[in-house]
Amino acid sequence: MNKMNMSTVLFLLAVLLSASCVRKSYEVVVPDSDLAGKNEITFLLDGKKGQFNVQATLDAKAEGDATVRFYVITSKGVAFRSGDMHKGDTGAAVSVDLKGVTELCLYAEPVKGDKAIQKVAWKDARFVVQTEPVLQTPAAEEPYILTPAPAAVPRINGAKIVGASALKPFMFNIATTGERPLRFEATGLPEGLTLDAGKGLITGVATKEGRYIVPVTAKNSKGECRDTLEIVIGGELALTPHMGWNSWYCHQTRVTQNIMEKSAQAMYDKGLINFGYTFVNIDDGWEVKVNSDDPMLGGQVRNPDGTIRTNKNFPDMRKMTDYIHSLGLKAGLYSSPGWATCAEYAGSLDHEVQDVKSYCDWGFDFLKYDWCSYGREVKHPVSQEDLKRPYILIDSILRQADRDIILNLCQYGMGEVWKWGKEVGGHSWRTAGDIGWSTSELINSMFTAGFFQETIRQYTGPGGWNDPDYLLFGKIWNWEEERDVLSPMSPSEQYTCMTLWCMMSAPLIFSGELVSLDEFTQNILCNAEVIDINQDKLGKSGYSIYKQDFTEIWKKELHDGSTAIAIFNKSPFKSLVSIDWRSLGYDAKNTVRDLWRQQDLGVTTKTSQFEIPRHGCVLLKVR
Repeated sequence: MNKMNMSTVLFLLAVLLSASCVRKSYEVVVPDSDLAGKNEITFLLDGKKGQFNVQATLDAKAEGDATVRFYVITSKGVAFRSGDMHKGDTGAAVSVDLKGVTELCLYAEPVKGDKAIQKVAWKDARFVVQTEPVLQTPAAEEPYILTPAPAAVPRINGAKIVGASALKPFMFNIATTGERPLRFEATGLPEGLTLDAGKGLITGVATKEGRYIVPVTAKNSKGECRDTLEIVIGGELALTPHMGWNSWYCHQTRVTQNIMEKSAQAMYDKGLINFGYTFVNIDDGWEVKVNSDDPMLGGQVRNPDGTIRTNKNFPDMRKMTDYIHSLGLKAGLYSSPGWATCAEYAGSLDHEVQDVKSYCDWGFDFLKYDWCSYGREVKHPVSQEDLKRPYILIDSILRQADRDIILNLCQYGMGEVWKWGKEVGGHSWRTAGDIGWSTSELINSMFTAGFFQETIRQYTGPGGWNDPDYLLFGKIWNWEEERDVLSPMSPSEQYTCMTLWCMMSAPLIFSGELVSLDEFTQNILCNAEVIDINQDKLGKSGYSIYKQDFTEIWKKELHDGSTAIAIFNKSPFKSLVSIDWRSLGYDAKNTVRDLWRQQDLGVTTKTSQFEIPRHGCVLLKVR
């Protein structure tokens, strides 16, 4: 055997050492089950050479329709975008070069369809890498308060137009912030109406139809505020979107009369009434429960004369509504045109006239009428005439009632209800399923329900409003785990939700717990300038004027000739968004105000930049 010389030995050692320092790439397979039904999944990577492959598709076996946009985003930018993908479409094969990539996010944006994210199916995900990817969960976002505290000087807030019927009880609270005590003045009120100068509450029975322009003034030791209220007497109700509270998402069927009275008091004490929140609404659970042996809930559902009975948790409905009215608030309740409600409490089938009389005798001002068991009363497939029938009936009875009652159609958008909801007497109509049907899906449901509204904006306006469901902030009930939880929406997502609801002129019905309302939630709900966008007299919905990947800009015309501009960052990452004002139709003569911060930003120069958090927004008013 020939002996190797020293130089050969050193060369071979160098080769061996070099080879030992080079890591081999290997394949990492991500199980389909880890990615199914999720809209945002982020992996941390080492930035070295590698490859990622995945199939973006929708689960063909999942029930219902859906439209979703798929993205793969890396630290270097958007690596893949699918466009609109519908259930049944062929999936898209994605391949991404990982060289220089330190972060990779699989992102699915729900566009349309209840529970659309449940249908998302990233499949056959495979990394070829030198270092195993690390699954990254988004960092929790701490609450941040943008809205300044109300000034001590009076400010008149909320609706500046209200509709009512002649010869029926009228009540309107002049929602006003400012140091108490306040004194109010109003001139030119319709005959039959009077103002309580200490409370700012207009009550009575208007005797003549007409349109009345009423100058109002609120004064205190710090100053005064003048504004104009338009009172329209003629039977058209809901001239601005409803504002208030509903018991469902925080109390569900655990609701009681005591809870309702305490919630009304909290709406008053915490000042929501001063921003225009008006309705205090019981949802399901006040009636007798059908076939229940629970001593508090069960028993005969109706009296011998056919009138509906309450369960023992509601011993005196009239006493409760009197209490709510004494605070300057209005009372609402819930029923179904079927034999039972969704939770199987007594419905109104075949007793509609009697039930409306009971609602009036008790003093209610709002009715949420939920489809529920009525579906068993019609043949399938359900026709549009079937969908209309129970609402036409209840509307005809409500019109003959001796008090005005707002009618909310709760039938989850079936039969494109937005096209005929007002025709059958609705003052608002749900456009989709419950956004809070599952706490874990709330964020995705909010995005789907909210941004979808732009496609049906022509069907909303004074007297009849598209309703994407309630504002789920603060403490709500997690029925999956049977416990109270804080809203899973991040602070930025809650700002986005409130902004969206205001831009599309949706009812602002809060359904978190009122008594324990925290400072951050109160900040989201109680920004007078943001609410002004929702309650604008023109009653138009906003609409999208710019879309590029995760940035979307909405515009909304307002009655004073100004416009609201909302900039949404739908990205899973913080973004710096540049706005070219000229391309949006504005010149340097326009002034800009940040409504959430209540700060003037100056005039519209050529461009403006806004750093927007993940899933956050900016809301501006341009004059």
